[in-house]
Amino acid sequence: MTAASGNDGISTDELALATRNHGMPLEFLRHDVTPVGAHYVLTHYDVPAVDTDTWRLHVSGAVDTPLSLSLDDIRVRPRLSRTVTMECAGNGRAFLSPRPLSQPWLHEAVGTARWSGCSLADLLAEVGVGHGAVDVVFEGADRGIEGGQAQTYARGLSLDEAARAEVVLADEMNGLPLPPQHGAPLRLVVPGWYGMTSVKWLRSITVTTEPYTGYQNTRSYRWRTRDDDPGTPMSVMRPRALMAPPGIPGFLPRSRFLRPGPVLLEGRAWSGRQSITDVQVRTDDEGPWRRAELEPPDDPYAWWRWTFKWEATPGDHVLSCRATDDRGVVQPLEPEWNVGGYGNHAVQRVAVRVDGA
Repeated sequence: MTAASGNDGISTDELALATRNHGMPLEFLRHDVTPVGAHYVLTHYDVPAVDTDTWRLHVSGAVDTPLSLSLDDIRVRPRLSRTVTMECAGNGRAFLSPRPLSQPWLHEAVGTARWSGCSLADLLAEVGVGHGAVDVVFEGADRGIEGGQAQTYARGLSLDEAARAEVVLADEMNGLPLPPQHGAPLRLVVPGWYGMTSVKWLRSITVTTEPYTGYQNTRSYRWRTRDDDPGTPMSVMRPRALMAPPGIPGFLPRSRFLRPGPVLLEGRAWSGRQSITDVQVRTDDEGPWRRAELEPPDDPYAWWRWTFKWEATPGDHVLSCRATDDRGVVQPLEPEWNVGGYGNHAVQRVAVRVDGA
């Protein structure tokens, strides 16, 4: 992946991506569950045209009993529902300098939804995983060219990860049929992992006896500090807190404006498979960090709500928030540069002007 120089603007190629994909407006951090139309969307290639009536999910490879399932076959199985916060691995990429050339996300590539479908673990148990199986490969129906290769989007997971009880083969989102942009008729949802793992428009599941070496595992979504670095794969989400910007925005620039007095600052925090133990807020870059109030979610894979009471005084302020998880991992103040622009969980800064008039 190439990078722009620090002074380069957004390229037309990046704009072409940005007009296809959209983030979640940060005011929706006030919702426990993100409305379907506001949840972030990242589509690598085109949204494929899938005929639900003829669609089949093929389960094969190192299994005792291969299956070919219709959508009705999926829906009659015991239902599994999980409320899951999902974040794109490239969230925050636009803040890196030099900026990797790809989808220019700021903070908005996140959302929390209630995903319903059948249990992948149950399906794997039903087909009978063969001796020596190591990976499970998930292939979607979307096709394009990436890294000079024509390919369908596919990701592999270790058998241990794929067989976890919380992994969903989802045909519903927030109680509604899965919409096309979110992978209809069926998608994978892997709670705790960055969103690239939750393959959309799922059409096949293949159990393999060798590690999967496809493009999306071995070349993309890897943490690399230089172009010739083989890197390490991205996996579970890092801790992050985000704030719903208070007050009202300017059109350009997007600074915030509010009146002096009591202000309830609020937002959400999450960290892959870890619990959030602390969210702190400061109201100026040189000010002290102060602890916010935390509310745990109903599902451990959903974001935590946090609130902080601030007495806003006239002047210009920069509001920041940071999360700590139960491993003691704290968000950094500055982003860590890497070739793909992945995993940037540096603290959010929100410029506000409190007008005393």
